[in-house]
Amino acid sequence: MTHNQLRLHDKVVQVTYIYLGPAADRFIARHIENHLHKPPDKLTQADLSELIDWIQAAVSLLTEDEEMIEEYITKLKALAGNSAKLRPKVRT
Repeated sequence: MTHNQLRLHDKVVQVTYIYLGPAADRFIARHIENHLHKPPDKLTQADLSELIDWIQAAVSLLTEDEEMIEEYITKLKALAGNSAKLRPKVRT
């Protein structure tokens, strides 16, 4: 299966694997199931913006490395295309 043939869920997991390693699949599945209330294989482009918001919140609790978080979220937003608007970084 080529990158273009992968399900959207699999693409999100591939990007997440770069940052979370083997925990990526479970991390993404839990977010889809618990926050979007659907099975991971039913993830759609329309879901990505909300999913990315949840992922960003969760990863921000795991690390203070804002540069890494921004890089990860930017890669996820690239999967979303125009469906996930880039928001300015909030500094706390």
